[in-house]
Amino acid sequence: MPSLTLLRQAHTLADPREQVRVLERGNSLARFDSTLRQHGLAPLAATSLDVLQVNVGRLCNQTCRHCHVDAGPDRREIMSREVLRACLDALQQHPFSTLDITGGAPEMNPHFRELVEQARPRVGRIIDRCNLTILLAPGFDDLPEFLAEHGVEIVASLPCYLEQNVDAQRGDGVFAKSLEALRKLNSLGYGQPGSSLVLNLVYNPLGPSLPPDQVALSAAYHRELAARYGIVFNELFALANLPISRFLDDLLQSGRLDEYQQKLIAAFNPAAAAGVMCRSTLSVDWQGRLFDCDFNQMLDLELEAAAPRTIFEFAAAPLTNRRIVTGRHCFGCTAGAGSSCQGAIAP
Repeated sequence: MPSLTLLRQAHTLADPREQVRVLERGNSLARFDSTLRQHGLAPLAATSLDVLQVNVGRLCNQTCRHCHVDAGPDRREIMSREVLRACLDALQQHPFSTLDITGGAPEMNPHFRELVEQARPRVGRIIDRCNLTILLAPGFDDLPEFLAEHGVEIVASLPCYLEQNVDAQRGDGVFAKSLEALRKLNSLGYGQPGSSLVLNLVYNPLGPSLPPDQVALSAAYHRELAARYGIVFNELFALANLPISRFLDDLLQSGRLDEYQQKLIAAFNPAAAAGVMCRSTLSVDWQGRLFDCDFNQMLDLELEAAAPRTIFEFAAAPLTNRRIVTGRHCFGCTAGAGSSCQGAIAP
């Protein structure tokens, strides 16, 4: 596994504007908006304001090869308490059903616990997008109990049930630590039959390929994790890798960007496009800026000009009726069964 330094040096397209330019270059590949029009789905617009997804920073204890956030131990972007309070105010003003907390490793934000505690009376469902290994890190080893006490749903990345594949993507020793963290969560009731504590896992491919059928893969995960390691969980979400950040770099260095983009385009599914997460989600970055989704956030594609620009200006009506900002990367969410933060979109 490459060192952190090598991975950071390899990330040549750190500028979001340059990433967008590379993804949109040339006319040999289909445009996303044009494809939507061909299927009578344009313009893509929001239908509701159901999920507030808050990226509390890019600091992380891991440096994963596929990370579209470009997170790692060397990142210093951290959401302040002021921005956090504005997010809580938005939860008070509008009946969001879900607060989806992401990062980096969101738990490394010094205000993470305050956010959970203050949000609990304001929203019915809180999700922590957890990398598992943070639950074993010094100073964080009481987090499982904290999350269980507040009924936080855990969505944990585990890109395979085989050690070699996980360590190749996420770093040496990550698989063993992930298993230890999963056993701890199981011991607290997470993922157990009849328990209200939800533990969902996330799969994403190792390379430039589409995820397999989510139902079949979920059955394999349940079977293998239980038989090999005695671990149980609720659902598996199968996500496609979007050509952003480090994964975009890998595609460019291997000369496979056009091939992968064409694969996503060829697998376009109108049913998945109709149900993409951005239509019911509002994304907030660590500075409080607003985006249609976490992917647009990483590409610095802000909301349409008519919509509020920051969480400090939150207003439900214009945000609920906004037009979604799209690009060629959006084919990653509409290929095959589709891919969102909640896994496959269409059967």
